[in-house]
Order: sequence, then structure tokens, then C-alpha cells
Amino acid sequence: MSPFLFVTDLDNTLVGDDAALLELNQKLAAHRQQYHSKIVYATGRSLYLYRLLAEAKSLLPPDALITAVGTEMYFDQQESQYDREWANILAQGWNRQEIAAIASQFTDLQLQPNSEQNPFKISYYLAEAVAESTLAELQAALKQKGFEIKLIYSAGQDLDLLPKNGDKGLAVQFLRRRWKIAPEQTIVCGDSGNDISMFEGQEKSLLVANAKPELLEWYAANQTEYNYLAKADCAGGIIEGLKHFGFI
Repeated sequence: MSPFLFVTDLDNTLVGDDAALLELNQKLAAHRQQYHSKIVYATGRSLYLYRLLAEAKSLLPPDALITAVGTEMYFDQQESQYDREWANILAQGWNRQEIAAIASQFTDLQLQPNSEQNPFKISYYLAEAVAESTLAELQAALKQKGFEIKLIYSAGQDLDLLPKNGDKGLAVQFLRRRWKIAPEQTIVCGDSGNDISMFEGQEKSLLVANAKPELLEWYAANQTEYNYLAKADCAGGIIEGLKHFGFI
């Protein structure tokens, strides 16, 4: 056994099967104590909603926390200040006010609550029936104004506008560089479209069996020895994947 970097989405990935989560927490806590492995949560949730979930499900305290689809990063357990180095990377080429003004012209976009907005993320609800055409038109409008940003659509309803340098996958790369952890000693786990960016590198990746259609479609087109689709849901699938890759 050797230390590894464990990165996981929360809703319907780490969380969703309480019995399996309890077992996984015990395994991860023991491995971190003995081998100094790192535990990271990478969630689409805001910091506020993460804290509610962490308390409700007694989550292990992470070594780093990535919230809001990769647009905030915290290293202290009080989550009192997000990492300024990461924020400076996100700021490149980003003008929130102008981008929001362009998006406001699209009537099919419904702004999500204030708790889901932050300086580097603009979030909307978008019906699946009109998503394809709206995303194409929005991308074209933004590009016409000189903005190269990311549009991440997931779960058939959630649209996040992010800086070109911001998503869960790039956040994981940032952490690996900071902690000097090799990709082969890293595993990322997810269930939906906003996790795809984590699976596009050389890290080991685990898709839980209950993954959403957009992620299963991506997996079908991108099968490699680094990607593993579990037979079990949620935390049970993560345990399966950790054993598959020899981490536990």
C-alpha cells in the first residue's frame, strides 16, 4: 500500500448509500492515517450546500475541498478563505458582468438562487428540450464578444458558465501539482456531466453504476484502462473501483 489522492463528487457518487458510505469512510480514514493519503471532495454544490450535506452525512473532513464545479477551492477545515492562487488562475479572461449580460438575452435560461452564484460561476436552469439549440446559440454569442468560457450542462437541467481555466478536472490537476502526486496515484470518482473534465486526464477514473446518461455516453466513447465503470452504486461502486485499481 502507498499514499494516493482520492477525489470524489458527492451527490449520487460518494453519497447515496449510507451503509456503503460508512464502510468507505472507515477504509479511507484508516488509509489516510497509515499512509497519508489525501481526500478531496469535488462538488457542484456551493460551500453553503456542501456544509449542510457534510453535517447530515458525517463526511470525513477533506484535505482540500473543491466546490461550485471547480470555481472555489479551500484547504482549511473551516473553509474560511478560498485559495487565492486558484482564484487568480480563474480570473484570466473572465468578466462576470459582461458574460451575465450576454446570457440574460436568452429567455430559456432561468437564473439559479444566489447561493449557487459566485464570482467565477454563473448558474442557470435550462430545460433539456431546448438545451442543444440554446447552448449552441449562447456559445456563439459569447465567442462573438471574445469570451472563451466553458458551458457545462448536467443532469438535464443545470447549466454552469465557468472561466476557461475552471472546472473540476483542472482543479484536480492544480492539486496534483501542488502536492506533487502522480496521475497513476490519483483516482477521481463521479456520476454526471460536470465530472467529465476529471476523467479526461491520465488519472484513474471511476464511474459509479448509477451514473447519468451523459456520463455513460462519454464512457462508451472513451473507454481506456484508466476508466472503470462500477457494477455497484454510489459509495459501494467507489469501494469496488478502489479495489479494482489496487488502492485498497
